[in-house]
Amino acid sequence: MRLPSLIAALCLPLAAFELPEDSRQCVVGIAPDWNSSKVTLTAYEKKGGRWVRALGPWPGRLGKSGMAWGDGLHPVPAAAATKKEGDWKAPAGVFRIGGAWGYDASIRKHPKQFYRQITTRDLWVEDSSSSSYNRHLILDHDPATEWEKKQQMRQNDHAHSLKLFIAHNAPPRVTPGKGSAIFFHIWRGGGSKPTAGCTTLAESNLRNLIAWLDPDANPLYVLLPESDYRKHATSWQLP
Repeated sequence: MRLPSLIAALCLPLAAFELPEDSRQCVVGIAPDWNSSKVTLTAYEKKGGRWVRALGPWPGRLGKSGMAWGDGLHPVPAAAATKKEGDWKAPAGVFRIGGAWGYDASIRKHPKQFYRQITTRDLWVEDSSSSSYNRHLILDHDPATEWEKKQQMRQNDHAHSLKLFIAHNAPPRVTPGKGSAIFFHIWRGGGSKPTAGCTTLAESNLRNLIAWLDPDANPLYVLLPESDYRKHATSWQLP
């Protein structure tokens, strides 16, 4: 790199960021403000270098206590409040999405999309003291200890009968206590109830979203309050 180019690069803001160039699918969630548990979801696909609406808009629900910056692809503002385990907040920012779990033997999906039918031996570890924190584990035996039973993926709970992973604080870089088990899943009470940190929506919309996603398109989830979305829309190259 020539010296002028190097100097120019060093002068760029540390927080310079935009969506990955190879991303051709993006789900956008816009909430009224940081304290809101309500969100509007719209899915976009990139055609001819432009983002075009593909699905939605749909109503959804977020954490009971609103949102805090999550751990994803985006920069986090200095001194900003960040997502913590058990804070009842949804992680805001830009995240990769993909990988589905559910009760059905099969679902409508892209051939390359990962899907696993949940059994009693499927765990999702939310114990931040565990080396398997925020990871999916499959036991080779039925859960026997209290710890194993506590980490089980939800059984006989319709709201968790289909879920899509949101890669907040996700492997291979997981930080204890930053929050775990963040998914899109089916809302409760027809959308009348907030969540512990996930994004929920109507079952028909969730199924359509999963069927639309193409892993080769590097799909992303952008979740922000409306003011922050407007602030970052141009520099982050948002839909």
